Amino acid sequence: MKITVVGLGKIGLPLAVQFASKGHQVWGADVNHQLVETVNSGIEPFPGEAHLAELLAEVVSAGRLQATTGTAEAVAASDAVVVVVPLFVDAEGVPDFRAMESATREIARGLRPGTLVAYETTLPVGTTRERWKPLLEEISGLVEGSDFHLVFSPERVLTGRVFADLRKYPKLIGGLSPAGAQRAQEFYEAVLDFDERPDLVRPNGVWDLGSAEAAEMAKLAETTYRDVNIGLANQFGRFAASRGIDIYQVIEASNSQPYSHIHRPGIAVGGHCIPIYPRLYLHTDPDATVVRAARAANVEMPAYTVGLAEAAYGDLSGAKVLVLGASYRGGVKETAFSGVFPTVEALRARGAHVCVDDPMFSAQELSDLGFEPYDAGTPVDVAILQADHASYREFGPADLPGVKVVVDGRRALDPSRFQEVTFLVVGKG
Repeated sequence: MKITVVGLGKIGLPLAVQFASKGHQVWGADVNHQLVETVNSGIEPFPGEAHLAELLAEVVSAGRLQATTGTAEAVAASDAVVVVVPLFVDAEGVPDFRAMESATREIARGLRPGTLVAYETTLPVGTTRERWKPLLEEISGLVEGSDFHLVFSPERVLTGRVFADLRKYPKLIGGLSPAGAQRAQEFYEAVLDFDERPDLVRPNGVWDLGSAEAAEMAKLAETTYRDVNIGLANQFGRFAASRGIDIYQVIEASNSQPYSHIHRPGIAVGGHCIPIYPRLYLHTDPDATVVRAARAANVEMPAYTVGLAEAAYGDLSGAKVLVLGASYRGGVKETAFSGVFPTVEALRARGAHVCVDDPMFSAQELSDLGFEPYDAGTPVDVAILQADHASYREFGPADLPGVKVVVDGRRALDPSRFQEVTFLVVGKG
């Protein structure tokens, strides 16, 4: 097949490489000229994605993957188009469709009869049918369901392990017509491989959910569940800490019963997915009070964690406070909706002198993010662990000279290393 992947970000590029590795001819379309040049040189444009560097070099050198800024031209030569352009939301959770709409217009300009178009970007329920179908039809002059086929098929992978997740999880699809769903099933079976999953109710592979709306909701449901679960864990943790209870023992005990799956509390919920997708769900279901309450509970956690530090140390005005980790989670060089931002903001509001450390970012990169980089060996009064990078797990007082209070926001540090320091864990009394 000839395939165009629109959007060469941290999901789109591995997808393009996956398709090309199955022997198909792939174009990767993106508006970023520098990114296109980097991909065409066979060089990995961002670090941390397992196996991407070697697979990218292989498919580019074999001529099976070519990046381009000409989306319409690539689409015109393709049998299938996969769209992984980011959908942004504002501070209130209102979707900003401008980037996706611009990409869709370019796709429509190149759309030819017989083409399959699959949106993989997470969307509010109804978006594929109500927004993208009319726009594609209007600009292309073609009719969906007869001239071309449109489906929604959510990406379900985690940055850093995309290729493994593509094999591990069922590929969900939802068409606007039975014929479109059939085309999508044939397409994804030709570009993906699936691991054996005896734990699933049906064999691992392509699962047709019957409609685009069902597929859209499935992605929102699985991610919103995690946000709600974490919100509940955070509320449990705050209450337990106030009563001197170790919430982690409580969770372990509760989860020993097969109907309990409580997540762990923590300083923040970050990344492109969990903080955002509940807001996309709320966009079309504003009466979802449970979802709204959980999102609010999670948003409060950075300030709550700073409050723990303040209660243990005293007035933070003028105190030297180190935030460990700019990334939204350990092992990933990504700050999208990271807890570092509200944590630093809450510390600065209390008059603290704040610096940030992260082994995945250079001092200049931290400065560009608006932080004062930490100069290793400089004395600090308070340290707050925000991202659980592996290198932090071996930290002790020697790595934090002069530290008097340590707040572990991820339960990643070894308490035995901090015998002479006031050591707190979020959710542990």
